[in-house]
Amino acid sequence: MTLIKSISGIRGTIGGQVGDNLTPIDAVKFASAYGVWVKQQRHKDQYKVVVGRDARISGAMIQNLVMNTLVGLGIHVVDLGLSTTPTVELAVPMEHADGGIILTASHNPKQWNALKLLNSKGEFLDGEEGAKILEIAESDQMSFADVDSLGKITKNKAYIDLHIIEVLDLPLVNVKAIEDARFKVVVDGVNSTGGIAIPLLLERLGVHVIKLYCEPNGEFPHNPEPLKEHLTDLSERVVKERADFGIVVDPDVDRLAFMDEKGDMFGEEYTLVACADYVLSRTPGNTVSNMSSTRALRDVTEKYGGTYEASAVGEVNVVKLMKKNKVVIGGEGNGGIIYPESHYGRDALVGVALFLSLLADKQISVSALRKTYPNYFMSKKKIELTPGLDVDGILTEIENRYHNEQLTTIDGVKIDFSESWVHLRKSNTEPIIRIYTEAKSQVEADTLADKFIKEIGAIAKG
Repeated sequence: MTLIKSISGIRGTIGGQVGDNLTPIDAVKFASAYGVWVKQQRHKDQYKVVVGRDARISGAMIQNLVMNTLVGLGIHVVDLGLSTTPTVELAVPMEHADGGIILTASHNPKQWNALKLLNSKGEFLDGEEGAKILEIAESDQMSFADVDSLGKITKNKAYIDLHIIEVLDLPLVNVKAIEDARFKVVVDGVNSTGGIAIPLLLERLGVHVIKLYCEPNGEFPHNPEPLKEHLTDLSERVVKERADFGIVVDPDVDRLAFMDEKGDMFGEEYTLVACADYVLSRTPGNTVSNMSSTRALRDVTEKYGGTYEASAVGEVNVVKLMKKNKVVIGGEGNGGIIYPESHYGRDALVGVALFLSLLADKQISVSALRKTYPNYFMSKKKIELTPGLDVDGILTEIENRYHNEQLTTIDGVKIDFSESWVHLRKSNTEPIIRIYTEAKSQVEADTLADKFIKEIGAIAKG
């Protein structure tokens, strides 16, 4: 498995060969490069970096390697231990730190881990900054601190609580209405840190919580990507408990999906649509999501008189366009809510609070809420990359074949047809080509995806 270096961080599988996987040597190498980069940003007497991790099995090992590497560079470390990606993002500016590192491979299975890198604002590095760190890593021009100048590690376990307080203080989070609604909710924490943070938030909101896989031991009970086919246990539990709905997050708690009271998926694409509906109804404005996200966000935004625009895939790209367009809410169709009133990062805790506020306001069931939104269906498929496959050449050929359609090429190739679209791109996080489609029925979306998979296969064979 190739070690993947991208704007989404340094990601790989544990074990194996140095340079091909995320080995201890690779963890030290890239942590060193990041530490050197932090010190290059501004000259000062002391530097501080916040470090937290999800609950995956390799997390403690990788975190200790990373933290002690930073100590060796003379950088002080604030150790959040088990945490969430949005919690670390919030902690960086609250600590007046120079950066942050989150040890998580997000939705990837347990054999994966990664270093997600943050700047002093608690936001992901852009492509230029990431490229600089890779350059430092390959140069081996790294100078470490002498024995009298080593950094120190300080543990701080308060930040999940501080994160929850920050969410509850958001003006649009209607704490009283949520408490009065007396919701009953099943939470699938995929045995990671969502099992800590989400129940704590819900309990503070007066919600009756039923925990499913909320033991943060890193033993994922199912594929950790929050998709329908992985969530049969949650579906059964919601129905059995007669709960109002179900919540599922990924291991680092930046993706959020809901299940209605009948045990059916609300649709992770519609997490952002629902939260945007609530925010726009009170603070009209513009929205942004990425090119692989549903058209329903555009429809809801225009209903409130705002403008919608799509960015390239990748949180840093979404955030950049959000800032440019001064949006009130944005994110990604994979269940990632970015609410600038809180911070510029995908945050499932913020998403849960906004969704509950919406439900409490409308006083309808989750299945009834879903029916109020435009009905689009998506297909999300992928092709495993084989060595030597010319992905750029394949995408160029697709572009040439469909030049008479509405094309967008800022990130792979997206083809907008009148009633549907297809987006083909090389993943930032896995050695695959993603094929996302959307249409007015599931059959049409799946058929469109299969058509392009066959077409790519034929082009690859020549």
